Amino acid sequence: MSETATNNGDDEIVTVNFKVTRSFLNEIEDTWQGRGFNSRSEFIRYTLRDAVEHPTFDRDELVALLQAEEDVREERTMSAEEARERFGTGDTNE
Repeated sequence: MSETATNNGDDEIVTVNFKVTRSFLNEIEDTWQGRGFNSRSEFIRYTLRDAVEHPTFDRDELVALLQAEEDVREERTMSAEEARERFGTGDTNE
């Protein structure tokens, strides 16, 4: 990655500190080295920038997804046919 990918020239570079578990740090180390980044910091900047510029889920969507996964595990789901009967909707494919 180039310096231009991390700073557009008019922003001040600041240091940010955060804590992670040793096992997670080991995963980060394996990942950045295995993907060809020049440093752990470069990998973390790239990952954070990607998360900001291209968010996959917002918090509410993630919570709903996790709830749906729990519903499936706890067998609190129903078939499409059961849902049509319960909610009185017709099959749109007929």
